[in-house]
Amino acid sequence: MPVIKIMPCLDMKNGRVVKGVNFINIKDAGDPVECAALYQKEGADELAMLDIAATLENRKTRIEWVKNVSQAITIPLTVGGGIASLEDIELIFGAGAGKVSINTAAVKNPQLLKEAAGKYGSDRITVAIDGKRNSQMPSGFELVVSGGTKPVGRDVVEWALECEKLGAGSILPTSMDGDGTQKGFDLDFTAAISRAVKVPVVASGGAGTLEHFYDAVVKGGAQILLAASVFHFRLLSVRQVKEYLKSRGLEVIL
Repeated sequence: MPVIKIMPCLDMKNGRVVKGVNFINIKDAGDPVECAALYQKEGADELAMLDIAATLENRKTRIEWVKNVSQAITIPLTVGGGIASLEDIELIFGAGAGKVSINTAAVKNPQLLKEAAGKYGSDRITVAIDGKRNSQMPSGFELVVSGGTKPVGRDVVEWALECEKLGAGSILPTSMDGDGTQKGFDLDFTAAISRAVKVPVVASGGAGTLEHFYDAVVKGGAQILLAASVFHFRLLSVRQVKEYLKSRGLEVIL
């Protein structure tokens, strides 16, 4: 049984942490540096920071946000949003991030994944896969890009397998149907990908209770558990989640 990791996520817009429901209805959720420092103190294993408007606004991730957050923590930081070239990745790493998360750009240019993994190592390259239910797809889920605004007409599991072959070191699937709802991770979506690939899968989108985190591991097959709303709005602490998982027999680092 692998060690299960907890990864709070800072969705960024206009220099602030924000959180929406189903990728819309965005609310302010605090200062990124304060949030990052708090989550590390509570025992977070890793941190994600996603510039949610970068691709839609056709710009790069704001490097100063990455610098400010990375200087406040010592745990690994994964940064995503608007990363479309090796130069972008270089800038993100130069600003202090340990890993990058690539989404829309990987769909448009799969070769970028191969080049990035070859240059920096697979363990530093995560592919974020946004999907939503579509019964026409073999797995029942369709790939969506550009911040959840553009369906691609591809099956998410087929794409996850291609990403793994190209060199992705982990897959971060987010179900648009579950995002921000606090009704639980989309276990069908997470499991469909975790059953297909051998690399670690990050469960994302919809955590609301302690049980949801446990289910993401046992039923969803995830090794890393990403959440935002429950931590930002103080419904649960990272410590609470880890203690609960340990009490249910899962391995965590307290």
